[in-house]
Amino acid sequence: MEYVILAVVIALVAVGVAGYLVVSGRRSKQLPPPEAPTATPTITAPPAEPRVGEEAETPREEPRRTIEEVGLPTADEIVTEPTALEDPVMAAPPAPEVEVPAPTEGRLIRLRARLARSQNALGKGLLTLLSREHLDEDTWEEIEDTLLTADVGVKPTQELVERLRERVKVLGTRTPQELRTLLREELLTLVGTDFDRTVKTESDLDTPGIVMVVGVNGTGKTTTTGKLARVLVADGRSVVLGAADTFRAAAADQLQTWGERVGARTVRGPEGGDPASVAFDAVKEGIAESADVVLIDTAGRLHTKTGLMDELGKVKRVVEKHGPLDEVLLVLDATTGQNGLVQARVFAEVVDITGIVLTKLDGTAKGGIVVAVQRELGVPVKLIGLGEGPDDLAPFEPEAFVDALLGD
Repeated sequence: MEYVILAVVIALVAVGVAGYLVVSGRRSKQLPPPEAPTATPTITAPPAEPRVGEEAETPREEPRRTIEEVGLPTADEIVTEPTALEDPVMAAPPAPEVEVPAPTEGRLIRLRARLARSQNALGKGLLTLLSREHLDEDTWEEIEDTLLTADVGVKPTQELVERLRERVKVLGTRTPQELRTLLREELLTLVGTDFDRTVKTESDLDTPGIVMVVGVNGTGKTTTTGKLARVLVADGRSVVLGAADTFRAAAADQLQTWGERVGARTVRGPEGGDPASVAFDAVKEGIAESADVVLIDTAGRLHTKTGLMDELGKVKRVVEKHGPLDEVLLVLDATTGQNGLVQARVFAEVVDITGIVLTKLDGTAKGGIVVAVQRELGVPVKLIGLGEGPDDLAPFEPEAFVDALLGD
């Protein structure tokens, strides 16, 4: 048995040696025979790159023209001034065209149809109820419900219903025109015609008028600031904008776009920077440029954030180092209804609100918020927003507003 194993091992070793010799032989045959060196090596392909220095090739002989053979341009072909070719990549973008907004006088009357579409439910609802032959207690409750649904507020509603009861009793017979006249007079009394609704933009000092715009997120505050700039420019005032909303990335860009459209410069700072510093610089620039008005857009603060509200107070104090604020406008979303009153109350504790701007009034039937917020703060509604167009911000006019409530 041992002999058999030994024989197998010897056979395997022999096969391995034979295989190695065959492979070695094949490899040696594949190598080309060495060639005898030549004096000048043959280049079969051009070099991939041009050679320089000592390796540079001798330039080829080319025919050259004499100076007599070179054609010179004629006098008509000579251009006195070189023409610059504009690089489409490096060229500066064209300056935006400055718009001239339409005058603001009578703007609310022009937008009255837009206001009437959303507010007719209140006026027409009241007229329909008052026109009933018998005004029983159920009817007066419906009148109260109509007013409360429109966010007029509990106390103003009770006052209005009480006065209407007395006047209807004295009036006796009620024609549609008499009822309309009666209701118009009472609604005007409720809205108030004795408020000074002028936006104060003139300083008593030798400085620009300073207007600060405040409000919570989502009320359209930055847009309102831009539209207000258009209102002022339309009335012949020069404006500097202060982008003190440094926490919302697009706020400064948005405000600057509004300003560029009417030729108003925007002062802005780094994103996340100190809003008070931006506001201070804006007023400083306004003074240096002898601008008529400086509009300061502040960050949209939630009225529940104590720290942010404190910061708003800081902005006000820093700005007043240049001079007193002439106007502090609180922007409220009319569609929020009674929640807007909560916001108004908290903001009034931090800064002295001097006027209200009600936005999105064309998108709600809750026009009674005009009455409620004025009662809450004791300050007038001065501007209302009636759409998304650039000139849809209008000075508030009580007569036009009430006429829109009652319809034609």
